Amino acid sequence: MAELGRVAVRDPDSLLPGGFWAAVAVWVERPQVANKRLCGARLEARRSVSLPRAEHAGPRPSSGPEREEQASAECGPKEGPGHGQRFPEGGPGPRPSAGPEQGPQESQGRRQQGEDQREAAKAPLLSGAPGQPDKAGAGEGDFPASDLDSLWDDFSRSLASGNREMLAFFTRSWAESQLEAQHELDVILRTVIPKTNTHCPLSAPRREIVVQDVLNGTVIFLPLEEDNEGNLKVKTSNVYQIQLSHSEGEWFISVLIFCPERWHSDGIVYPKPTWLGEELLAKLARWCVGSRQSGFKSTLSLISIMKYSKAYQALKEKYKDMVKVWPEVTDPEKFVYEDVALAAYLLILWEEERAERGEPTRQSFVDLGCGNGLLVHILSSEGHPGRGIDVRRRKVWDMYGPETHLEESAITPNDKILFPDVDWLIGNHSDELTPWIPVIAARSSYNCRFFVVPCCFFDFIGKYQRRQSKKTQYRGYLDFITEVGSTCGFHVEEDCLRIPSTKRVCLIGKSRTYPPAGEDSVDERRTRYINSRPGGPVSPPGQVPAPPPPGAAAGGADGPEGRGALDAGAGHTPESSAEGLWLSGFHPREKVKRVRNCAALPRDFLDRVVLQVANLLLGGKQLNMRSSQSRSAKAWNRGGSLSLAEVAGELDRDTLRRLRRERGGLRTLLRNSSQVFHVLNGRVRLRDWREERPRKEKEPEVKRRLFSETFKTRICWFFTHHPDGCVLPSDRCPFAHGPGELRPATTRKKKQPL
Repeated sequence: MAELGRVAVRDPDSLLPGGFWAAVAVWVERPQVANKRLCGARLEARRSVSLPRAEHAGPRPSSGPEREEQASAECGPKEGPGHGQRFPEGGPGPRPSAGPEQGPQESQGRRQQGEDQREAAKAPLLSGAPGQPDKAGAGEGDFPASDLDSLWDDFSRSLASGNREMLAFFTRSWAESQLEAQHELDVILRTVIPKTNTHCPLSAPRREIVVQDVLNGTVIFLPLEEDNEGNLKVKTSNVYQIQLSHSEGEWFISVLIFCPERWHSDGIVYPKPTWLGEELLAKLARWCVGSRQSGFKSTLSLISIMKYSKAYQALKEKYKDMVKVWPEVTDPEKFVYEDVALAAYLLILWEEERAERGEPTRQSFVDLGCGNGLLVHILSSEGHPGRGIDVRRRKVWDMYGPETHLEESAITPNDKILFPDVDWLIGNHSDELTPWIPVIAARSSYNCRFFVVPCCFFDFIGKYQRRQSKKTQYRGYLDFITEVGSTCGFHVEEDCLRIPSTKRVCLIGKSRTYPPAGEDSVDERRTRYINSRPGGPVSPPGQVPAPPPPGAAAGGADGPEGRGALDAGAGHTPESSAEGLWLSGFHPREKVKRVRNCAALPRDFLDRVVLQVANLLLGGKQLNMRSSQSRSAKAWNRGGSLSLAEVAGELDRDTLRRLRRERGGLRTLLRNSSQVFHVLNGRVRLRDWREERPRKEKEPEVKRRLFSETFKTRICWFFTHHPDGCVLPSDRCPFAHGPGELRPATTRKKKQPL
């Protein structure tokens, strides 16, 4: 036995030992977070067992119906580890058994403390096992456990019959007399799945047993191997342990290895021992005191991780050349590989759905707001009939060929925008259409499902307004879209994708909460809900909006009281009802994308605001032209510093109204004027060019060429407007001190954004 590493953990917020078990849960459930060569892990089974006694050679007493019943009872969802939890007697380690001087109440309290710790450690691993559909919070009896039972029986008998070295590795130098008491462990059977890679020598998943000794503060990983007859057994090599200890008021985390001379590193599932003692240990120590409940599920929790890994690698290899010929101004690697990952997820999701339903026909789809259309192209090429619709055509559409069906059209939710023959509606970053997609799917047909990846925050009309400050805006918006789907009658499931995006949570509606006969009443509920959202119909003052008449929204799209009458009686024109609009006021995105970063504002307006802000920073000095007084006669006036709120308070109402129409407003305007202002942490000041970082002698060729092309191509603002002129002499200033130094700008062709 050897210690690979040991690190002290500062715990100012009293998160240990609960934080330790939260960190262990990450390594057990999601090992790919630390080891990038892994795709993930699948939890197969979990049991509560007893540590065997040294003199006991028969079957473990915990095996049997009673133990099975107890294990099943302990598998319900538990609350996560709380703050300020402690091991009995202040920390993990040897504890004497109840002796004569300890009363029954004290002994019972000590046992209760131990049970609390076991529940705290168990909780993270019960909150959604990766790769197991619909298992979040489910009982462990849903997992096949026969392998784990037989494996642990065999292994525990070998420990009790004479494998004292391994038993000592489990017990951390407990005295033989202290092992007489019953000591419970949590054992987990998991499958570790490596990434599928052509350059990877190992492609088969590996199974192992994870043994958690909560009272002792240890986690032991036992690799499994197959013998010549195909039976699984515990490998004595590659056994390692993570332990938490408490000594002299300080917490420590250590990584130990059972038999260093027999450790075999494959570079993937089992890295080198130095990696365990350095990289993994450092991550665990950081997670212990920094981990919080994220509020999101583990990645790929609704599909098979193993199937996804293979599908993603195959699609990536097949469509990687798109990166080389990408004609758009967007980052090709991000968008190509993101759509490849989305396609892999949907292909596996749909494959498993066909297996569940017993339907061999591949699902059809429509991608609303398809953007570059690559997702449509991949899904169509893989055999799924479908099409994409977007308000703007992209250059890359011409590269896909006629078999990829893409349409340039604006989508306004109404009775005509329905897809009764389509199985799935997709909304990948579909902006203002996102909350409407569950509604369109629900009204298209009873068998239509939806898949959305919410990104920008839109309500049915206009921007989504945050309602709960305790949640992040992103979490609140996801809950809103989930609420929309549930109101529309879907069982809404949430998953986290593996895509290069900060917004990577998807919401899926695969099944309905009501039978087909209940469509009329459910659609009436949808109508009321849509009307209740901001931007819905408003009744005259002093009147309470009357509920829609029975069947008003349930008569179908073609009936006189169909969904087109959603706004009837609310002050809307008859034309709106005649067109079948579901809610007037909805506006699809513009076909030509407007630039809203202040760059399109008139030059004279921008110059006036810059002068006004600079005047405020200099204490009210008028900056119409440079003072004739020489700069060397006195110190250069660098002015003061003001918050953006203080600056906005000095601007007139018309100016602020004009700036609010632009994305970023005043902040963006000042940052765009980087020659004049320095904006940091919400405060603005004049830029002092003496403080700018000097240019390096050895710079990349691109930077040197760019600087030479722009040198002296613009007039120096400080030379023209500042009372003391420019703070730099002419030969050091990159801007022209007067028209005589001005050089013509070099024209370079730039790709214009769509």
